[in-house]
Amino acid sequence: MAVAVEQLITSDILKPARYLGNERLAVHKPWDTSAIRWVLTYPEVYEVGASNLGHIILYNVLNAQPRQLCDRAYLPGPDLAAKLRQTNTPLFAVESKRSLTEFDILGFSLSYELGATNILEMLDLAGIPLTWRERQKRRVTGEAGRESFNSQSPFPLIFAGGQTATSNPEPYADFFDFFALGDGEELLPEIGLVLEEGKQVGLNREQLLLDLAQIPGVYVPQFYNMAKDGSVHPNRPNVPKRILRRVATPIPAYSIGLVPYVETVHDRLTIEIRRGCTRGCRFCQPGMLTRPARDVEPDQVVEAIEQGMRATGYNEFSLLSLSCSDYLSLPAVGMEIKNRLKNENISLSLPSQRVDRFDENIANILGGTRQGGLTFAPEAGTQRMRDIVNKGLTNEELLRGVKTACEKGWDKIKLYFMIGLPGETDDDVLGISETVSWLQRECWVKNRKRLNFNLTISNFTPKPHTPFQWHSVSTVEFKRKQNLLRQEFRRMKGVKVNFTDVRISAMEDFIGRGDRTLGKVLHRAWELGAGMDSWYDNVDQAFTAWGSAIAQADLDWKYRQVENGEWNLFHQEEYRSTEVKEITQEPDHNFARAKGLATALSAAMSAELYSAPLPWEHIDTGIDKKWLKEDLQRALEAATVPDCSFEGCSHCGVCGTDFGHNVVINPPAIPEFAGDFVPNTTKAQRLRVWFGKQGDMALVSHLDLMRLFDRVMRRASLPVAFTGGFHPNPRISLATALALGATSSGEIVDFELTMPVEVDTFWEKLASELPTGIPIYHVAQLDLKASAATQLLEAAEYLITVAADKQTTPAQWQDWIDTIKAKAPLWYEQTTKSGKSQLINLRDRLFELELVETYQSIAESICVMRYVGSYRQDGVLLRPEQILSMLEIVAGEIQSPGLRASNFAEFQLLHIHRNRLVLGV
Repeated sequence: MAVAVEQLITSDILKPARYLGNERLAVHKPWDTSAIRWVLTYPEVYEVGASNLGHIILYNVLNAQPRQLCDRAYLPGPDLAAKLRQTNTPLFAVESKRSLTEFDILGFSLSYELGATNILEMLDLAGIPLTWRERQKRRVTGEAGRESFNSQSPFPLIFAGGQTATSNPEPYADFFDFFALGDGEELLPEIGLVLEEGKQVGLNREQLLLDLAQIPGVYVPQFYNMAKDGSVHPNRPNVPKRILRRVATPIPAYSIGLVPYVETVHDRLTIEIRRGCTRGCRFCQPGMLTRPARDVEPDQVVEAIEQGMRATGYNEFSLLSLSCSDYLSLPAVGMEIKNRLKNENISLSLPSQRVDRFDENIANILGGTRQGGLTFAPEAGTQRMRDIVNKGLTNEELLRGVKTACEKGWDKIKLYFMIGLPGETDDDVLGISETVSWLQRECWVKNRKRLNFNLTISNFTPKPHTPFQWHSVSTVEFKRKQNLLRQEFRRMKGVKVNFTDVRISAMEDFIGRGDRTLGKVLHRAWELGAGMDSWYDNVDQAFTAWGSAIAQADLDWKYRQVENGEWNLFHQEEYRSTEVKEITQEPDHNFARAKGLATALSAAMSAELYSAPLPWEHIDTGIDKKWLKEDLQRALEAATVPDCSFEGCSHCGVCGTDFGHNVVINPPAIPEFAGDFVPNTTKAQRLRVWFGKQGDMALVSHLDLMRLFDRVMRRASLPVAFTGGFHPNPRISLATALALGATSSGEIVDFELTMPVEVDTFWEKLASELPTGIPIYHVAQLDLKASAATQLLEAAEYLITVAADKQTTPAQWQDWIDTIKAKAPLWYEQTTKSGKSQLINLRDRLFELELVETYQSIAESICVMRYVGSYRQDGVLLRPEQILSMLEIVAGEIQSPGLRASNFAEFQLLHIHRNRLVLGV
């Protein structure tokens, strides 16, 4: 049964359009005819989840399956979460508005080590027990009052996927029925088929999970036990000893979907061009967990972008890959799209890219009329450190890439660096500031603005399945190195530096390389208030929650090892000699000494230490542990390994029948550049549209509505004119804003077109692309020199619904209205934006007022009244709330037998509807 959310999702909630589920291209499949009902549950606020490409792809993939339905849910904001708890309303899916407990299966994205607390919050809000044990058990009354397994649990199956789930699911094993490891495009439909068959034959929960465990890529933690050394082994014979990571080929067409009304973090169309990376950066977990590299055919990319831009109406698209510039067809694809869409003011953006591959061809396809930011990731400040991490970047390549960007017009560039990498000395840390200073000097051009840098300096945290998974970190050293850089950058102009909080880095490491014993820490941290939102808003409070949870679990000794850089995962300190401890903790400024220390450290790490079990070794990512050991040895010797997509095989172990092979597509020729977008400022026709704002669309803000009209014009292929200047915008002008939550049947918007369009044709095309909650009532052609609706506004007519004390009679409502109309001045004290008080005569601004109807609710007397009041853009207007002020004034003056004057002052505005806007000549 659908949850009654209309009383919860109201205008007093921050961005209520987050929860409507009515986005463009949202899929609404029939509930009753669906055999399996999924919820893809993103444990972050809507703006993050709705723009996540993986979320969109899997949503489209699942809804493409016959007899399967996929809905969505997101972490509610604190205001809605409080409402849900106060009203005992379970968390719901946004499209069907059904409680999450009504679905068969809930899938969470776990892509960040500390994000699990948000998952627990969502489960709790949904009324779902947090652990798989709780979901499978029920209390048995009778003999001994024992607990037994419930063969038919009333709760949906709960699973997690994503990078963190694939990397090391053990810290989260208590909370999930299973994990989906690797790519989900093929894996999730297979899971759906097993669930459908199991549901048909009536399998119980355990039998269903046993069937799921036979699917490659599905890990069911309850069928595995943790040994004392932290390793994980099957507890029954019919499940695999190691669980295979799934690999799928990206399909760009599935990236088209979900155009939110709310502005999201990535408010653009995103198309994946390459999955996987074989650069071999030794710190990079995604680069290890997504091998092999797989290019998408250029024709598929171009077709998906062109179709996607037409279907969504976005004015920006992004091409996505771990390393976009390693997609050799990038310049050709980018130029082809730029040429095809050159008249539509479209911009292309790319995520962080390889600076060594950045050249004029890539620079030419980026941006548009709105040149976006440019991000490079040198990672380290010295050549030695870049060789240690196998970045494959020289100083010459770094300078060439930055110079190219500068010559192509960029005056601000974002750079990513890391500190705390293996073998790092203070000289390497200071090399970051030296590198930035050197780039500024070398890229200086006379009579041009100085090149500015925005730096993000993060703390390296070792990740499972990487050569650095045996490395240790120290928060003390992080703080010291951050202070070194702060002193250096204090003297530099044009450089903004952001540092990652060292406490967060330590927690990421502690959880990310942990075992099953950390489940109780996660649970307790959530109870104490930890959550991802808290990490941004109140780091101290969140860190206190984690610290308390660790201490209460008697694991603070283990966390101290992380803080001090002494935790080697195996808790076997005898493997590390005093000499090695001194080596890893002693700051050193000498290059030769650093090389000697690396050799000593290598010798100290014995074969026995390397072979010690790790909590994640039952996850088969395809990479041989032996190769990771060898690559760590190469790192200590500052030896590099070439990219196997373009040079020889590195023998990491991935390529084969289970994971496939690298797919590198030869690039097509780069098309001739057809010229940049030139805004068409021709004004050949002017049209005025009267429209309404009804139903859910009343919860879409004014700014979101303006963005919606821009996208609708693009989808309808209507020839809108643009403004001139550096940032051309479509000539679409809304007469005025409408209060959030108010409905209307009298809004006005003006459009200017570059060529004449028949009024009826314009009306038809526009209406076909607008949501049903925005009906069009009338379209009229205007003289090109006619004044804008904004300039002609004189008055507005409203219907307002007001509540008062239940004892209020219809006669009293009429009496108050008549008194207001009979008043000459009706003074009201108003506070200006500057904080000053001024008296205004509300009666002068009221033109008409009448009672429409009255009725009684259970607890209140309700009155619907119509009024026409001043609505001028110079600020002389009468707001609906001011009608209540007038009622309060006159009610306090009227003496009515049996009623106290104070009763009359308690009016509540229940609803606002704008009938029409009145324009002058």
